[in-house]
This record gives sequence, C-alpha cells and structure tokens, in this order.
Amino acid sequence: MSVICFGEALIDFLSNGKEPEAFTKYAGGAPANVSVAVAKQGEKSAFCGMLGDDMFGHFINNELQNHKVNTQHVRFTKEAQTALAFVSLDKDGERSFSFYRPPAADLLFRAEHFEPDMFTSSKILHVCSNSLTERNIYLTTITAMQHAKDNGLLKSFDMNLRENLWPSMNHCLERIWHVLSQSDVVKLSSEELAFLNEHAHPEQDQEKTIEAILKTNVRLLLITDGPKDIRYFSEAFSGNISPPKVQAVDTTAGGDAFVGGLLAELSRKLSKSAFMELIKSEKEIIDIINFAAKCGAFAVTRFGAFSSLPTRHDID
Repeated sequence: MSVICFGEALIDFLSNGKEPEAFTKYAGGAPANVSVAVAKQGEKSAFCGMLGDDMFGHFINNELQNHKVNTQHVRFTKEAQTALAFVSLDKDGERSFSFYRPPAADLLFRAEHFEPDMFTSSKILHVCSNSLTERNIYLTTITAMQHAKDNGLLKSFDMNLRENLWPSMNHCLERIWHVLSQSDVVKLSSEELAFLNEHAHPEQDQEKTIEAILKTNVRLLLITDGPKDIRYFSEAFSGNISPPKVQAVDTTAGGDAFVGGLLAELSRKLSKSAFMELIKSEKEIIDIINFAAKCGAFAVTRFGAFSSLPTRHDID
C-alpha cells in the first residue's frame, strides 16, 4: 500500500443552492476523500476507520471500493451511526457546515482495531485533526502515528480544522501541536495558521509560529490560501507558488484533492529516493506542489467530493 488514510468518513449532504433548498448525498470526510484522491492518481491507497453498520456506512464503503480504495482496514459498529454533514454553498462555492457528530461511529475506532501489517506494508500515513476531537480517538490517532514512526512511514497531517466538531476547545491546541510534532509533512490553510498564532502567541507575527512548527519534527510545511499563493517551508528553503486560476463552484474537496495529489506524487518519488534526500531538492518539492495545486484547482470546478477528484489523465 502506498498511502493509508486514517480518520473520519461521513456523508456530505450538499445543497443545490436554491429555494426551497434540496440536498444530495455524497460520500465524504477528509481522510476518505484523500484516500480516493490518491487512488484516482493510480497509487495504491487504503482507508482505515470506523463506519456505522447502517445504510450510510455501507454506502461510503461501497463508494470507496468503487474508486479502488482498499477497505480491508474499515470496521463497522452498531454502537453509533455514521456521521452526517449538511453543506451549504455561497456564490463563490465556499462552504458552511452543519455537523451531526458526536455521537458518531468514526469516534469509536480504538488502537486494538489496527492490524499490525497496516504499518508494515505502507509508505505514508495521513491523518487530520477531526480524529483528535475526543480523548479516545485522539489517543488512537497518536498510536497510529507512533506505529508509523516505528515502521519508517512518512507521516502526513492536514489540520483541516472544524471548530464546531470540538465539544470543547480546552484541549484543541495541545492535541494539534502534539500531532504536528509527530508529522513530517503538514498542510495548513491560512486561517488555520492564524488560529494557531492567535491562540498560542497572539502578540507575535505568524512567521514566529511557522518557525515553531519547523522546530518540531516537521520537514515540509505547506500553507494554502484558496486561490492565492501557496507558501512552502523547509529547513533549507522556502517560497511561494501560484495555483492555477479557475472558476470555483464547490470548494468541498479542494484541499483534499491538493493533499491527495501531494501524497500521490510523494509516493511515486519515494519509489526512487528516500524522503530525506527528496526534501533537499527545492526543484523536486516545487514540482510536487505544482502538481498538487493542479489537483486542487481541478476539484473546485466540480461538485461533490469523490466525484470531483482528478485522475492523473485529468491533470496531464
């Protein structure tokens, strides 16, 4: 397996933007989206998480399989239902969310549900902050990160913050910084960087927060800002990259398409060289980010999550 994505999968009910408003069912959830994005790029990917043993959970599992995602690490439970998210769009395709979680099945995945071979047969582990919102799922995520480290996997973290999923913000920063410190590749939005800065050191400029992130184990930090420049930072270099200009209709999967393209390209490169060699080449990193940016731009011109994610042929 090239990339394994751990965390939540849920149903996105996407608004048609009309009155009266109607909603269409799509499989979604950031880690699930990324697993599909990687698979559509022709790389082997797997999704690991807990789904409700209900019509929505089985719909998600079938959709993952239909997009050639390995689901052998998916578990089902009758103890909670699959999470739901109702998504409304403004005229620019920007989203607002109403979540029905917790309780939800994805929060019930525990360390004992991991199969040991999951971490011995993969190159990259990817997680998001929505699997940090409650103590038990946070501890499970940290366990996954530790197993990945022990087995030499590249560890990827997309903050993907949804504040209304946190029952309390008391532990939010502590848990996010913990996972940041365990990650090799980190993707933040400009709003998420501002969040970290405001709640950690509101008196300092954001460059200090960027420095603090790089002083952990993070080797590559990417900061996206919608249609504006993508900023990249490593120990040796930093810079800006302009994404393609497109007319966005639905930004639901834009960030996940970007991350999926990034991880797919990293997976391809890791077949030829180790990450610590790869990260020394700014040209290689720029090429990877440019490819990821094209994936994100493609996705926002289409509606839905899985259905909007590009193939390698789409990008070529």
